[in-house]
Formats: sequence, structure tokens, C-alpha cells
Amino acid sequence: MDEPLPRVLLVAGRFKVRGTSAYTLRLAENLGDEGFEVRVICPDASLAPAEKRSKLGIEEYRYLETPLLGRVVLRSLGRQLLEHPPDLIHVQSRDALAIGTKLADELHVPLILTVHDYLARGERLRFDVGERKRIIAVSGSVKSELIERTGFQESAVTVIHTGVESGDGAKVLPVLDPGHVPVVGTAGPLEAVKGIPFFLGAAQRVLAANANVQFLVSGAGPEEPNLRRLARDLEIGGQVTFVPNLLDYSTSLGAMDIYCLPSLRQGLGTIMLDAMAMGRPVIATGVGGVYSAVRDNETGLVVPPSDSKRLAERILELLNDPVRARAIGEAGRAFVREEFGIEKMVRQTADLYRAVLTLPQVVSTSASETQHA
Repeated sequence: MDEPLPRVLLVAGRFKVRGTSAYTLRLAENLGDEGFEVRVICPDASLAPAEKRSKLGIEEYRYLETPLLGRVVLRSLGRQLLEHPPDLIHVQSRDALAIGTKLADELHVPLILTVHDYLARGERLRFDVGERKRIIAVSGSVKSELIERTGFQESAVTVIHTGVESGDGAKVLPVLDPGHVPVVGTAGPLEAVKGIPFFLGAAQRVLAANANVQFLVSGAGPEEPNLRRLARDLEIGGQVTFVPNLLDYSTSLGAMDIYCLPSLRQGLGTIMLDAMAMGRPVIATGVGGVYSAVRDNETGLVVPPSDSKRLAERILELLNDPVRARAIGEAGRAFVREEFGIEKMVRQTADLYRAVLTLPQVVSTSASETQHA
């Protein structure tokens, strides 16, 4: 009789149209190939694509995040899990850490946390690092910052780059095809840290030099009204299209000739990697984990953060040299396929699961709490 597959519970926060949620979906879809049975729980999966919600059987517990009802729901969930407990819990991001930690402690199973970005100023991270509690960082930059802020041992944090689709079969036009108006775009959550005002400032400069360009801002978030207002104030509203209501960015990325990532801080840049996988040349600010994928003048172009002038200059470089733009796009595509494929991410994650599952359980007499200033 075959032994049952080891069970992994992926504990996620609310699904959003961003790289962290794509990470969860890609793990859930592919961990079966590594011999794991996967279950996904979260407070809300309404923004996950419907076909994936159905295929993966994502379970929603609507009140998990609320202070009072959440405790009731969590206790009920813990009792349900006791019937068929997971062998390991993998918390997908810090916003779900409290839920995952409570369940792991009650069920006495190993706990893994993925950290996608940098700790906020004054953030308190409750994580008792031990042999059966490990952290995945999505880039070397995230790992370094995490260790510096927390004092965790290097061996407690494993770098596993986020994996992305190959881009094969995506509906894309050739980069800077003379048969269509060039489109320069960005995509992701519209938050202050993403630096979109500097992208719009660059757009104004590019349009002043070459009016035959369209700009695309794909995504939603708290900064959307301010960004729309800024586009009007810069008198470029007619050349900037906002596309907020999407469940994924693939259509928007396929419509772009050049992808820009103007972030002020960036753990890695999953959406940027998706654009590179489609052969789109990227221009990104030289911050954080961006350097894991973008080598200046090879797999992309790098600009300083908060610098609309330099971003505009580099956009114009590519617009004025389509052959070079296509070459950079193809070099980026090849690099992402080699270093950031889903199969590699899933294999490395499964290897970490197996390593942690072979460790003996040690009963801890106290929990530690790390204070971040």
C-alpha cells in the first residue's frame, strides 16, 4: 500500500492582484509534481481568477482577520484540521503570519514563512526561528535586510526566487513593431512606494520629445485618484490610460513595448519578471532585489530611483533603437527562463519542506519576539 503524500497547508492573506498572490497560486498548482498534497486557506479569494479558485479548491474563511470573530473561526478551523492535520504549514506572507503561527503551534507541525519585501519602520515580527521554523526570502537583498533587522542566523533564511510563467503562448506583439503606436507601461499595485509619479513625470518628458507614444498604468490601489490627477496636471491625460479592474496583468503586459518599474523599494519584482518572460525590455530603478534579474544594458536598463529625467532618457534610448530594445527583451526573457522558472522555485521550496520535515520535533519552553525599530 502506498504511503500517503505529505500534506502542506498554504496559509495566505487576502488575495490581491499582485505578485504575492501569484506566488501562492503557482505553488498550489505545482507542488503536486513534487509529491505533496496541497490545501490553501485564506480570508478572501474573490480577486483570484475564478478558474484557479475552483481548480485548486481554495477555502475562504471570511472572518479570519477580524479581532473577535476571527478567534472563533480560527478555533473552529483548528478543530477541523485535527481530523486530517497537515504535515507542514507554509505562511505565504507576513499578513497571514499570526494565523499560520497559531495553527502550527496547536497542531505541533513545522512552520515556514515567505518574506516578499522589506520590514516596515517599527514593524514587530513575531517569529520563533528554530530548526522546524524557517524563512524563505524572495531575493538576497530581502534576506540581508531581514537578518540585519532581526539578528536571525543566516541558516534560518533561505533565498528562493519567485518563479514566473515562461511567457510561451502569451498574446504579444513584436516589440516596437512599426505597425503600431509604441506603448510604454507599468503594472502593479498603485501605492506610494511604487514610484508611479516619477513614471508620469518621465512620460511628460518623453511626450515633449516624441508625441507618438502611449502610456499605460495597469493596476489599482490607494494612489489611483492622485495619479489620475497628476496626469491631468501634467497635461498628459490624453496619452495615459489607466486600467484598474483586472484579475491579472498578462493582457496589459502583452500590450506594452517597454515595461517600467519605478519603485522606491522593491523586494524582487514578480510583475517585472512576468514582463521579461514575455520578451518585454524593462527599465527598473536600481533598488533592492531588482539587481537579481536586471543587469544594466544586458537584461534590462537601470535608473536611479525618484529620477524622472533619467527614466525618460532611457525610455527614449529604446524607442529610438528598436533593434537594441528587442535584443534586451530577448536577453531578459532567456535570463528569466533560466533563473526564475516556476519549476525551479517549486523544486527548491519542496526541498526545503523535505529538509524541515526530517528534523526531530523539539518542544520549546518559550517563544521569542523580535522588535524592529
